[in-house]
Amino acid sequence: MKLVRFVGNGEVRIGALVDEQIVDIGVALTDYAASNSVDISAFGPGLVYGGGSMRAFLTAGLHTNTVIRDAVAAAITKGGSEPLLSPADSIELLAPIDDPQKLICIGQNYKDHCEEQNQPIPERAIIFTKFATCIAAPGQPIVLPDISEQVDYEAELAFVVGKRAKKVSEADAPAYIAGYMCLNDVSARDIQMHPAEKQWIRGKSPDTFAPIGPALVTSDEIPDPHNLDISLTLNGFEMQKSNTSNLIFGINYLLSYLSLSITLEPGDIVTTGTPGGVGVFRNPQVFLKEGDVVDVIISRIGTLTNPVIHE
Repeated sequence: MKLVRFVGNGEVRIGALVDEQIVDIGVALTDYAASNSVDISAFGPGLVYGGGSMRAFLTAGLHTNTVIRDAVAAAITKGGSEPLLSPADSIELLAPIDDPQKLICIGQNYKDHCEEQNQPIPERAIIFTKFATCIAAPGQPIVLPDISEQVDYEAELAFVVGKRAKKVSEADAPAYIAGYMCLNDVSARDIQMHPAEKQWIRGKSPDTFAPIGPALVTSDEIPDPHNLDISLTLNGFEMQKSNTSNLIFGINYLLSYLSLSITLEPGDIVTTGTPGGVGVFRNPQVFLKEGDVVDVIISRIGTLTNPVIHE
């Protein structure tokens, strides 16, 4: 499924994006239960009818629940009208997850990105963090802060943890991944790289500096996350282009490696690094400015679009 969050009838709700239509999962489940005499009392109204917490949805394992998947399929087959079925372009999508306990980032994880900055291939994964206040929804503006004049873009594939993971083997790692999203690791380079500061976390964590979406695509929809085309366009011009086969540290390795020292929880986001082509290492350099539009495009996942404004 492609899971999304949106506002319906004044509530934040969870839906499934299917062929450019959004199915309200709560409504679809109610309709399916009535038609098939299915007891859905165990699902709880806060998970699928209101509240709209994707973290709670994942914690309950609903992203793999066959009844919910059957209800969504039945809604698509039956057809209908709002709020059961709505055209995706008529609904404002929210960030697929807005309340992760952790947003963990991996630096210098594509060979060409290391080469463009004359850095050696890292022997171990480089880890830093962003915060939930960085998260921006599809279509929400990236806000350029007054404290920076060199804000850059970074197209990335992010994975989302589906169940608690501690000391997980690389072989078992896929069972702990709920799904995948596009993420833009927006970065204030003049803070991150200032010789007197070099603050990666401060430079990468201003508000809106982690747009995500447009959907959380569950793992069963992505048979091989290490063979996805990834690109970024700025005002329609292609700035980055690669494939996740070029990751230095793969997704299963990263989940296992992180879980050796950090307990990963459902809804935690791990973003896996960016390929070459970022603005700071271009000649001439390219930084975001008010009026720009940035698209992160990953095959099988979708396009994450965000305009740019100044604070």
